[in-house]
Amino acid sequence: MQIPIFTVDAFTNRPFSGNPAAVCLLENDLDEDLHQKIATEMNLSETAFIRKLHPGDDFTKSSCFGLRWFTPANEVPLCGHATLAAAAVLFHIQKNTNSVLTFVTLSGELKARQVEDHIVLDLPLYLTYPQVLQEVQELIKAAVGDMIVQDLRYSPDTKKLLVRLSDAYERSVLEELQVSAQRFLSAEKTGKVKGLILTLKGNSSGKHKGHDFYSRYFAPWYGLLEDPVTGSAHAVLSSYWSEQLGKKEMLAFQCSRRGGELKISLRNDGRVDIAGQIAVVLKGNLTF
Repeated sequence: MQIPIFTVDAFTNRPFSGNPAAVCLLENDLDEDLHQKIATEMNLSETAFIRKLHPGDDFTKSSCFGLRWFTPANEVPLCGHATLAAAAVLFHIQKNTNSVLTFVTLSGELKARQVEDHIVLDLPLYLTYPQVLQEVQELIKAAVGDMIVQDLRYSPDTKKLLVRLSDAYERSVLEELQVSAQRFLSAEKTGKVKGLILTLKGNSSGKHKGHDFYSRYFAPWYGLLEDPVTGSAHAVLSSYWSEQLGKKEMLAFQCSRRGGELKISLRNDGRVDIAGQIAVVLKGNLTF
């Protein structure tokens, strides 16, 4: 059996930065257990599987496809960067002729469209609620030690904890912070946190001006110590920073080692458009 496979770096226009995802194009149904085996073999944070929904569908002409995402350990309900990567394979490699692609996923229908040199994802927007420090104190300490925390929020829909560091800190402090995410597992006692976002307000002056906010994202609960650039975390960050900054259009930078940039636009229908660029770094076939 042969399956076309691609590696795409998402949320960047430079190879070997951004967030890599593998993308498989399934001409035919794939045995259930093979999805996980392939994702484990690829060993990237996500492997995306694009499937045809009806006989006679075509990767170049059809506009609606099934999409699933697997980490090396398990299937996940939502993955932004692998959706961006999947859309890129259809638009750029398959030369899909539609202006909008719809993906049927575990998180409902997700739409992707091309706007100039970006691909725009239409994602759910997740609200955050104030979180009591006492409940997650040990986790915060494991993450940031004695650094000053300015705000603490929780997103029940995504089980993500948002930790905003003091505005007094520069971007370099967040970038250089040594985080041992493995320690989060024993420090998190509530059972309700499955992802931890560290975030910092952007600096309107200085050499990095232009970004409204910075972040880093950790999900050891899913076997992912640190994710390079995270679409789903920005579905949470967007609602928080929009409220804090009074803005609907924002530019965000995730300061992982690989780094990546996201253009954010809150929509009037209660969802969020998150746009990014891509770089295709590998084209081939799985054979088994």
